[in-house]
Amino acid sequence: MKTALIHHPIYQKHETGIGHPETPQRYAAVMEALRGDLALWESLIEITPEKASKGLIQAVHSAQHFKRVEGAFENGLDRLDADTTVSIQSFDASLFAAGGAVAGVDAVMQGEADNAFVAVRPPGHHATGEHAMGFCIFNNVAVAARYAQNNYKEVERVAIIDWDVHHGNGTQGIFYVDPTVHFFSMHQYPWYPGTGARGETGHGRGLGTTLNVPVKAKTRAAEQRRMFDAALEDISRRFKPDLIFISAGFDAHRTDPLGQLQLEDPDYSAMTASVRQWADDACGGRIVSCLEGGYNLTTLGESVRNHVAELSHP
Repeated sequence: MKTALIHHPIYQKHETGIGHPETPQRYAAVMEALRGDLALWESLIEITPEKASKGLIQAVHSAQHFKRVEGAFENGLDRLDADTTVSIQSFDASLFAAGGAVAGVDAVMQGEADNAFVAVRPPGHHATGEHAMGFCIFNNVAVAARYAQNNYKEVERVAIIDWDVHHGNGTQGIFYVDPTVHFFSMHQYPWYPGTGARGETGHGRGLGTTLNVPVKAKTRAAEQRRMFDAALEDISRRFKPDLIFISAGFDAHRTDPLGQLQLEDPDYSAMTASVRQWADDACGGRIVSCLEGGYNLTTLGESVRNHVAELSHP
């Protein structure tokens, strides 16, 4: 498989302050691990993204949210919510972050690559249509999903798989009434941000296109993988996507300081393989995976390397 790697040095310029877990060192750890596997690195198609335009952002976010982020630093704000800090280059970094996910769509849909991984920060899945939240400024995956639907006639139905330890409340909310986007989240529950119960299944025309699989703290990894595969099998019987996104958070790793789940690198590889199998069956293997969480700097890089290696496996 040909895998595109989308990255940009500005992802390291979004400064979050001393002691903040969503640190620029996360990007450095990921890139160091990928470059350290020479055979894998040489197989990847490197792509430098452009900024997402205001129009692309506002396809899923309100004009008020865009304006607040755009002017935050100049207006003297150092944070957009209790957890989401901003610095002088945060606005540009967030535009390049969403643009990275869009570049992943283009690479896959135009045949440059079979799938793509976006080594992005800031992450995106907590950002709602109206607000930044939980380290997330713009919702990178949501921007890219809507972009794919609006720009490629082959893409009518999109699936989003979110395995971050925290529920992707922002992504869920943006597509909660949309029957063309199926959102599946497997996450620790109860845990931040407090959403993601089993009963949250969509609303109106979108009823049935949201699936939440809450996982109790300390659940064994094998059981969590079983729950993941069962959910994918269930979705695949009801929904045939034209493109699949992964909100790839690695904070469900057993060593992560912000979670209490038990996954390890072989589990992420196995889940990646399961998604690849579904993508092969449903949509010609088209996957765009975007980095979300993962805060243990010692293990994050290796987790991502294993994930990307599985994406690129022949």
